[in-house]
Amino acid sequence: MSTGKAPGKLYLAGEYAVVETGFPAVIASVNQYVTATITRSEDGGTIQSKNLNKELIHWDRQGTELVFDDTESQLQYILAAINFVEKYALERNKELAYYDLLVTSELDSKDGKKYGLGSSAAVTVAVVKALGEFYKLKLTPMDIYKLASIAHLSVQGNGSLGDIAASAFGGIVAYKSPDRNWVFNIIRNHSLSTVLELNWPDLEIETLILPSDLELTVGWTGSPASTSILVDRIALTKAQKVEKYQNFLKASRKSVETLIHGFRTCNSELIKEMINQYRTLLADLAEFSNVHIETELLTNLCDIAQKLGGSAKTSGAGGGDCGIVISDRDLNLDLLEEKWKNVGITPLSLKIGEIIANA
Repeated sequence: MSTGKAPGKLYLAGEYAVVETGFPAVIASVNQYVTATITRSEDGGTIQSKNLNKELIHWDRQGTELVFDDTESQLQYILAAINFVEKYALERNKELAYYDLLVTSELDSKDGKKYGLGSSAAVTVAVVKALGEFYKLKLTPMDIYKLASIAHLSVQGNGSLGDIAASAFGGIVAYKSPDRNWVFNIIRNHSLSTVLELNWPDLEIETLILPSDLELTVGWTGSPASTSILVDRIALTKAQKVEKYQNFLKASRKSVETLIHGFRTCNSELIKEMINQYRTLLADLAEFSNVHIETELLTNLCDIAQKLGGSAKTSGAGGGDCGIVISDRDLNLDLLEEKWKNVGITPLSLKIGEIIANA
């Protein structure tokens, strides 16, 4: 049996700007996971995942290609991960096999609502890791990031891939997205082995450590957000309000690079200051783009935390999902969570995920 675990993620800073090539973000993995488990079978295989709303999906092979009896959209990330890992396995002279794949997730609420922790990315990474172990490919975290990114792009066609980085490396990462056009072009003309060996233009992934005197606290609004719709609306603004958008990018780069410096130097006050500053930058972006990033509940979440001495902001695209608080360890968390619950915000028992070995 082979297993791959991939953590969910939360953006600490850099949202929206990170979709532009080479712009930085800081992303934390969390200690809730998607787990992919592979068990060898003899004749045909199955995929089972509660997210697919079916007990079992059967598959077979025609040559080296997998053939499914179902084409549900949520299956596409799993299918893409299988496709590219097996293509890489063939390049490494591995013999393809049949297997049963079980995917379980801790990234949704009990009633099936998404927390906004990057489940599709975590599913992709978990399947890549499990298959990498199954075929004995000895994948590094960077190999896993690249294979999962290629699979994710083949389905989604866009995105910063920052959630892939957080799931592949664990801990907290400083991240700059690669030139996605270069990635698309290179995979058309080169083997996956070559693509994994090459340095991807503009890609940077660095593991950071939260200073020991700080802690992360997370609240959930109970309202899932549509990241793709919100990002598309910002993309429209990018074309219509060029100067204001460029000013946002410039301010975002400066703020996030200062935040990264705060992590590198264990400057807790600087980290907290930049978290608050990025909330302001997102508010400015929301105003000139007319995109509703900080909902009323997210505003309450952040305001309550800031009044108690924490630094707070939305996490990810906003419009629902989660908000984060970075605070000193003497912050009265019981009072914070009580006040959150009084206005309809659910505290989540999330901590920063472990750094992946060999990262």
